[in-house]
Amino acid sequence: MRIVTLNANGIRSAATKGVFDWLRTQQADVVCLQETKAQEDQLTDAMFRPDGHHCFYRDATCKKGYSGVAIYARREPDAVLTELGWEPFDCEGRYIEARFGNLSVVSLYVPSGSSGEERQQFKFKVMDFLTPIFDQWLNSGRDYVICGDWNIVHTRNDIKNWTSNQKNSGCLPAERAWLDLLFHTRGWVDSFRAIKPEAVEYTWWSNRGRARENNVGWRIDYQVCTPGLRERMRACSVYREQRFSDHAPYTVDYAD
Repeated sequence: MRIVTLNANGIRSAATKGVFDWLRTQQADVVCLQETKAQEDQLTDAMFRPDGHHCFYRDATCKKGYSGVAIYARREPDAVLTELGWEPFDCEGRYIEARFGNLSVVSLYVPSGSSGEERQQFKFKVMDFLTPIFDQWLNSGRDYVICGDWNIVHTRNDIKNWTSNQKNSGCLPAERAWLDLLFHTRGWVDSFRAIKPEAVEYTWWSNRGRARENNVGWRIDYQVCTPGLRERMRACSVYREQRFSDHAPYTVDYAD
């Protein structure tokens, strides 16, 4: 089973840069997208319904052309869920879940707090809101793969400039402590670190300067899994050869 996650930073923009041509070559079972930045009625072109895939979108309703998530699946899901029960979060189009038997694949877009203190406080509220939901998922008996842009680095190896970013959103001690709670206390598994414990690879680069060219990046895109999936992880990769977005696609292969 192959799962790909990508923050597209505008699905229509990513389409013009060849993302759908690339996806066709990947033979992914499930593709999770974040930051589609479109309403579904704007995606009538056939390219947004890739052949052989069942396609599901969750748009932002409180601010059109903002945020938004999607899932493409080769196999038709048993169910698709798009709300977690808190309107300020749900209306921004940040969650969609596809269920296949005992497996749930989630496309999740955690807010960024980089635009100012108000959004940073909203991000903290989202983290607090998600924690008991993650606990419920962990204790549900289901297998979960939570894909997406979490907008938080975890360790020194996940960011080029660790020291200078300690006061910046995405690298704040309180944000990283939340990932500590999820990974080390609760038992969620960061697939990248499970497969590549010491690797230094990034999934996002600022558009400023020559950050991507110089690999001054952050690893903020994850596939976070329930513990039972750890033994099924076979390989992972960050694809950098083409630039579809300011993020790079992150792929994980799991044994069936």
